Amino acid sequence: MTSLRILISNDDGIFAEGIRCLAAVASDHGHQVTVVCPDQERSATGHGLTLHTPIRAERADELYVPGVTAWACSGTPADCVKLALSELLPEKPDLVLSGINHGPNLGTDVFCSGTVAAAMEGTLEQLPALAVSVACFKWRDFQCAAEMAMDVAEKALSDQWPNNLLLNLNIPPCDPKLMGPLRWTRLSIRHYEEQFSRRIDPRGHTYFWMAGEVVKDLQAAGHGPSDWLSDVAQIETNSPSITPIQPDLFWRGQLSALPNLNLNN
Repeated sequence: MTSLRILISNDDGIFAEGIRCLAAVASDHGHQVTVVCPDQERSATGHGLTLHTPIRAERADELYVPGVTAWACSGTPADCVKLALSELLPEKPDLVLSGINHGPNLGTDVFCSGTVAAAMEGTLEQLPALAVSVACFKWRDFQCAAEMAMDVAEKALSDQWPNNLLLNLNIPPCDPKLMGPLRWTRLSIRHYEEQFSRRIDPRGHTYFWMAGEVVKDLQAAGHGPSDWLSDVAQIETNSPSITPIQPDLFWRGQLSALPNLNLNN
């Protein structure tokens, strides 16, 4: 494949091992790489934007392998991609990558994911975009995930990546030799139990700490398009999951299934 202009962002911050590994592998593949990401961790910020304070960006090339241009930005992941595309890059990239996230981005958790939001900013600008996550917060070997992400992105680009489509790649935390085959999946529905821990501070005031344990996806198969396996079920088999996501959240069911809102009757 010819050299690509690649923009990489994340929500784990400029120092995160995952993004540094992804940038290095993309550069090793012969691509022109620019990193624009938060200056510190901003996980679970969703698609939040900075509107009431200035956004600052500083060069951070020294944190990355030679040849990679890097910027640390004071904003959210979505801010970073917006700023990169509008101000920092001399021309639009051929590809937007986000990650490698330290932890999973599965199912409806994508709505609060800064990693997915950064990639979605690329999709909204009609650019091919891929979000990449390793499905374990403690896993720190990102080489396999970075190589798989680049292979997926390059193959999708050579095979005419559909417009307005974000790809969400989750990779199981295991030895590559033990990993099953990559498979197309659907988003699962994620529910959490006991989402908040109620505590008392030294002054006797109540405060809440977000916690919660995810409830296992109970719709593992048979409820998606063409009976696709869910992303959670795929990861549980130690197999990588790739889910196509569109920014259009419009209802796909029949009009007759919607509530009758004729208020004149």
